[in-house]
Amino acid sequence: MISGSAKTFHYKNDLRRLTAMIGAALVLFGAVLLAIVAYAGWSANRTAIVRERQLVENALDQSVSQVLDQQKAIAFWDDAVIAAQKRPLDLEWLETNFGVYFHETYGHDEVIIIDSQNRPIYANVNGELSDAATAYAQHREVLDQIVAEARQGSGNNSLRRRDRAFVESQGNYSALLGASFGRWAGHIMSVDGEPAVVAALSIVPNLDPHLLQGEPHLLLSVVKIDDAFMAQVGSSLLIPDLTLSQTPMRSNGALSEAFAADDGSAMGYLNWTPRKPGRTLLLFILPLVALGVMGAGWLTWLMINRLKRASGDLADREAQSRHQALHDALSGLPNRHHFVERLQECLDGLVQTRNNGRVVVAYIDVDRFKDVNDTMGHAAGDTLIMGVASRLQKSLSREDFLSRFGGDEFAVLREASSPEAAEELAERLRKAFEESFDVYGQHIKMTASIGIAMSPDHGMSPQELMRHADIALYQGKNQGRDRAMVFCAEMAAEVEQRREVEVDLHAALEARTLKLHYQPLVSCADGRITGVEALLRWSHPTKGDISPAVFVPIAEEAGMMPALGAFVLERAFEEAKRWPELEVSINLSPVQFRHVDLVELLEDLLKKYAIDPSRIVLEVTEGVLMESTDRNRQILDQVRSLGFKIALDDFGTGYSSLRYLCDFRFDKIKIDRAFVTGIHERKRAMTIIQSVVTLGRGLGMEIVAEGVETEAEASVMRLVGVTELQGFFFSQAVPPEKVSGLLGAFERAKDETKPASVADLRTQRRN
Repeated sequence: MISGSAKTFHYKNDLRRLTAMIGAALVLFGAVLLAIVAYAGWSANRTAIVRERQLVENALDQSVSQVLDQQKAIAFWDDAVIAAQKRPLDLEWLETNFGVYFHETYGHDEVIIIDSQNRPIYANVNGELSDAATAYAQHREVLDQIVAEARQGSGNNSLRRRDRAFVESQGNYSALLGASFGRWAGHIMSVDGEPAVVAALSIVPNLDPHLLQGEPHLLLSVVKIDDAFMAQVGSSLLIPDLTLSQTPMRSNGALSEAFAADDGSAMGYLNWTPRKPGRTLLLFILPLVALGVMGAGWLTWLMINRLKRASGDLADREAQSRHQALHDALSGLPNRHHFVERLQECLDGLVQTRNNGRVVVAYIDVDRFKDVNDTMGHAAGDTLIMGVASRLQKSLSREDFLSRFGGDEFAVLREASSPEAAEELAERLRKAFEESFDVYGQHIKMTASIGIAMSPDHGMSPQELMRHADIALYQGKNQGRDRAMVFCAEMAAEVEQRREVEVDLHAALEARTLKLHYQPLVSCADGRITGVEALLRWSHPTKGDISPAVFVPIAEEAGMMPALGAFVLERAFEEAKRWPELEVSINLSPVQFRHVDLVELLEDLLKKYAIDPSRIVLEVTEGVLMESTDRNRQILDQVRSLGFKIALDDFGTGYSSLRYLCDFRFDKIKIDRAFVTGIHERKRAMTIIQSVVTLGRGLGMEIVAEGVETEAEASVMRLVGVTELQGFFFSQAVPPEKVSGLLGAFERAKDETKPASVADLRTQRRN
């Protein structure tokens, strides 16, 4: 008696064998059926191609016979025999009845007549009467072969015969006048490297055979196989896109067949889109049959294995879902959630064992990863991320736990026994970026900023360690990137200070307690103040004056620059009405171009304050121009069309300043203070400034020298032709209520013999 387990085992084996047999039968049947349908479709398409190629060849043969038939219209004529044998030749008659007739009526490109001694006596090339000897000599190699065949009365074995249709049509004529009267030859040959129909036909009488004296003259025609010729052939075959080209056609669905002249030389490729009678079988019937076979097999397999697979599928889905929940889809590395879980486990183990071990957390950020995305596309960025992940995995030990947090951020977890493990980990991570990364064939050198925190020194929770590692990373980026920083308490204090500055700046902006100060621009021509530059100032109620170098970067990181820039513009417009005779310069940041509708804002301010836009000078730096040249050029053109002036600030600090002078229209160029400081002691800097002044003046721009701090620097700037001067030598930036006094002081100084003496200027600064 068979036990239950044995029955179950036997049943499973039978079911397995039955499943295998059914599957094999379905596969075999499906494969045979698909092969039959595919072969039928392929065979139908191939047969159609062969047939169409034969039709094209037959049509070309017919073209040769057609040219001979066209020649026969004149060559088999008593008057043609008389005219050809007449001496001297009646060129006018020959031109009218041979050259003009064949060129205009049938499109023959060349018409040549040779006498019984094979000497050319008449030629018409492209519809123009030509020298017969020259016309024949240009194609002698080809024409000699055709003439020899026509004289012999039989085909040259080395050339393919194409005049069979003409031969058949001449049977009755030869029987009437004798076989010796009508001789001909017609072939497709290479003429000047291009295919052409070349035909030769005897000029013989059609009524009176006695008119012929000796060997008959021969009429030669050359008809080039050009686009019009091929279009006519294609039209007769209902193949509208039949063409002849030197190279195979690469377009989808087109067929290119090699085409050779009758002497075997390659003439290019015949191209056309073949009819595909098997297309329906291949594109519709075959997929349907394939779907039917697969559907039948799938249903059979599903019914037999459904119960057996249910539990396995459930377990697989559960494992897959957990893996997806804990891993990054792009790199396959553990994600942030998985990293936090693992870090918590390590910290719990550290507490339980109560040893002197360490848990090291390294936060990694790829420097300037956004530049790769912006310049090469997000696909290249993804490739780079996978390359970084692979490089980090190879650089770390097997015990280290690598995770991707998203974007260009990675994290590493290491359990160590000593504090030195942090330095060793940092060194491994730095070495991972020593070699360049291959992204779509380009070798890209990347760096990374690394922040490190250790437990228990820097916290005993995942949140603390990760926050402190992030602070250290931020500190590394602030110090120039491409470095590893270990967290310390001073970093946290600095971050807290920056956060306080950010909060206070936001409050000051809402309360509109920020102020603008104005630094004068002095004319080199008469020493008068011609304009002022608006500079943002912040006097904190408890911290005192805070430099823009401190709070502007914080505003950029906090996303406050659009609002801050709008505030500066509106306050400058409002206060500019106090000095209707002065230009007011306002700095524009790159962020204003990216996030603010600058043109609309300027239009609203013009309407609100009714100020002359030509008095407002908007200063931009090369950073604005480098980000999106086409878009920013359009914005600058719109701003200029409103009547504003545009100045290029800090000129000379970028690598492509001269190119911007050509690409963008500026009203002013402001030379950076780095070129002005100590100019009287640096001949090279003076030469550079002279060149800039000459170039700017030539382009119709005013030149402003920034950072003038001494009388010597001011004198040199006037000497080289600078238009305006700006700097502490004349005045620091002053509140708006002191601008009028400053104007008065400069007016009084102008009335003296030497404009704006050092003593006067120092007095102005004290006031």
